[in-house]
Amino acid sequence: MDPTTSLKSLLLAINQFKNNKSAPNATQLQRQIDDVSGLKCPRLFASTQVLPSECLSGLVELAGDPNTSTALAGKIVAFLSQLASDDEAREALHSSYNLASTLASVLHCNSASPREPIVLQCIHILQRITYGVKMFHSTAYMDELIGFLMHHIQCPNDDLTMPCLGLMANLCRYNLSIQAHIKSASNLKAFYRTLISFLAHNSLTVVVFALSILTSLTLNEEVGEKLFHAKNIHQTFQLIFNIIVNGDGTLTRKYAVDLLVDLLRNPKIAGYLSRYEHFVLCLTQVLGLLHGKDPDSTAKVLELLVSLCSVSSLRRILCQTVFRPSGAQSKCSLRKDSHSRAPEPAVALVHWASLPLEGPESCSLQALQLLSELFEEVIDSGLSSTVQPFVDLLLPVLLSLLQTPEQLLSEQLAKRNCARTARAVDVLLVLCGEESLKLFVSQRLTENVCVSQIEYLFSSSRIDTGFDCPVAESDLSRAGAEVVLKVLDLMSRVRQLVRDMETSFFRILQDQRLITPLSLALTSDHREQVQTALKILFEAAPLPDFPVIVLGESIAANNAYRQREAEYSMRRNLAQDQHPLLAKPCSSPSSSPSQQSIQNLIEKLQTGMEFREQIKDVRISDIMDVYEQKISALASKESRLQDLLEAKALALAQADRLIAQYRCQRAQAEAEARKLASLLKEAERRKEELEAVLGSQTQEARRAEADIQQLLQHNAKLQAVAEEHQALRGSYSDVVQRFNECDKMLKDLQAAHNSLNKQFEALKKQNENLRQQQDKVLAELAEKGDELKELSSNVEEKEKKISGLLQTIQALEEKAKQREKEKEDMEETIEILRKELHKTELARKELSIKASSLELQKSQLEIRLQKKEEELNKHSHMIAMIHSLSSGKLKADSVSLSL
Repeated sequence: MDPTTSLKSLLLAINQFKNNKSAPNATQLQRQIDDVSGLKCPRLFASTQVLPSECLSGLVELAGDPNTSTALAGKIVAFLSQLASDDEAREALHSSYNLASTLASVLHCNSASPREPIVLQCIHILQRITYGVKMFHSTAYMDELIGFLMHHIQCPNDDLTMPCLGLMANLCRYNLSIQAHIKSASNLKAFYRTLISFLAHNSLTVVVFALSILTSLTLNEEVGEKLFHAKNIHQTFQLIFNIIVNGDGTLTRKYAVDLLVDLLRNPKIAGYLSRYEHFVLCLTQVLGLLHGKDPDSTAKVLELLVSLCSVSSLRRILCQTVFRPSGAQSKCSLRKDSHSRAPEPAVALVHWASLPLEGPESCSLQALQLLSELFEEVIDSGLSSTVQPFVDLLLPVLLSLLQTPEQLLSEQLAKRNCARTARAVDVLLVLCGEESLKLFVSQRLTENVCVSQIEYLFSSSRIDTGFDCPVAESDLSRAGAEVVLKVLDLMSRVRQLVRDMETSFFRILQDQRLITPLSLALTSDHREQVQTALKILFEAAPLPDFPVIVLGESIAANNAYRQREAEYSMRRNLAQDQHPLLAKPCSSPSSSPSQQSIQNLIEKLQTGMEFREQIKDVRISDIMDVYEQKISALASKESRLQDLLEAKALALAQADRLIAQYRCQRAQAEAEARKLASLLKEAERRKEELEAVLGSQTQEARRAEADIQQLLQHNAKLQAVAEEHQALRGSYSDVVQRFNECDKMLKDLQAAHNSLNKQFEALKKQNENLRQQQDKVLAELAEKGDELKELSSNVEEKEKKISGLLQTIQALEEKAKQREKEKEDMEETIEILRKELHKTELARKELSIKASSLELQKSQLEIRLQKKEEELNKHSHMIAMIHSLSSGKLKADSVSLSL
């Protein structure tokens, strides 16, 4: 079915139901709503057409009417929920039809039965239309809505808990009035306890909703200091990054990103995040999300990365992480293909920046903005050479974005094209901030790209229409004017490096069409546009054909138009406050009044359409006041056009004056030409006189040239000597450095040598002590041996009894021989130690081990000797008797006692 026919039928059914709220009319209206829902054209209701606007106004009014049945209200709410899925329609529902107040009244009327499906539908629509939008506390039923949300958030095991948390997070964000109202509640502490308990919930969506509300309410208060303390803030960071990377869906990821962006606004928490030990790992995981295919998730990730760039320390870390080559890429770094050397996150940014116009707009714009921030950090850090492979990959993409479209674009796509082109030019301007990158850009950029882009913007953005169109109220014209100035700024920076760029730049500066972009930028509220316009103006003002007077008149006309628009807006607001019934049916989604819509309303009044039914309680004089205000707005526009026409007339007068000045200058030039002819004859005469002088001077010049050649040869010799001197200085510095290193090593070796000498002296003293002890033991053993020899000569008869003692003595004798051999080894070792000082430590360890074994053997021998002496003392009496009886001597080798 035709959309226009369906909308007319829907409007007729709405009017019939308003006149007679019967069941058949309600059924008919529901049927018409189903038919319009089947059209699936939400952008139609976001347009400025009158018929869709009247249908939406009627539906919103019926949804907020307490007398409307629950079934019909649910059908209307479901239809509005379908419209709210489109961004433009959602914005129109919020800004033009005050849908939030209507849905809040529906919730208030059905608060006694929260299990009704319409309640959950209203909360979902409110959560969708209030996301990223600031709500005023003065909105109707706002207090009741907040109370409803706080009640159901604190109710355990409630199906409305999660959507109520999401809606409360939207309302609290950046809204001090609503935050103050919540903080003034009597059950605030219980509400805080409930939110804190949700932080341990098994659903990540509930966790991020609760944490977002706590952040909005307590970030700068005592509760927030405890909640986001330095001791547990790292756990909060880990939780948020886990939600972003492993969230339950796009909605959860959006709120997690918004939460982290809100936390970054606090300088203390931003500092905590820069010192977070796992930040680089988390950032790498977040950058990995850029390889996903969901544009909504990617848009939020890019928004987070752009927010991180607002903190200098975080921007530095982000830049290092983005441009850090991966392991696989570093292995391929020897390949000639520059694409293989570009880091993966940067390649993903290039992919999202190069999306077509029909794709998601926010992804492309935010990717380009992030690239601008990253390149600014690269230039500030002096690391431009490290990103040249990536710039080589990025420049063709940026230049392709500057190409003019081949076909005519709609107004919406034209706005997108202007916004994307502006961001692409911003990236190029940042690259031109460093000389090496600027040279890199100038090698790829051509004069034709810039000129064709400016010509396309002049024609497609309605900038070249002269003074017959009010461009000040056109968003497309403002966007096109901004891009024109940025492209001119880019041309100004590279005009000396690109062929024919300077000529085209000065030609465009003298173009009459440049007046409109300059006047719009100079009267803009944006600081960057004003600064760019002033730069261009300083370049253009000295040019002879630049229309300065026309520019002044255009600026004055824009200022006057703004003043009249402000006065008209004030009168319109006062009129709407005085006649609230007129405000709703006559409201339009467009921000400025449309002559076409006024003409349609006049035609409806003339043809007798049922217009009186909607405003039957309003007097005709009130209607006339509204139209008088609209006519006055048209009159203000007409006066502005008159001002522009006067400015054009002044420009023509200035042109006439310039023509007269040209004629006068031409006459002066002819007189000067005649004077120059006489001077030329005089110059020829002087030329002949100077030719003779020139001959002599030529000879002198030849002699001077020969002298110069000699000087050049001498200079070359001096240059060679200077280079040799420079090389010698370099080698001298190397030798000095090596000498210092050798001196340092010598001192270290001397210190080691001294320490080794001290250790050797200590070992020598210890060895002397051991030798003295050994000599003493040997002397004692010799004495004991003599005594035993004398005794053994008398005990031959007792030889069998002491055979065991003899065997023991023989074993001791063998050990003594071994010890004698060990003594010789020790002497040899000492001689080796004297010759080889670098092996002293090893010899000391061996000597200590051997000395310890000798000490052990000595102690064992002393014990055995004591035992033997005791045994010999027992037999002393017998030995004495034997000695008295025998007079012969024992054989010297019969008994040998030693230890």
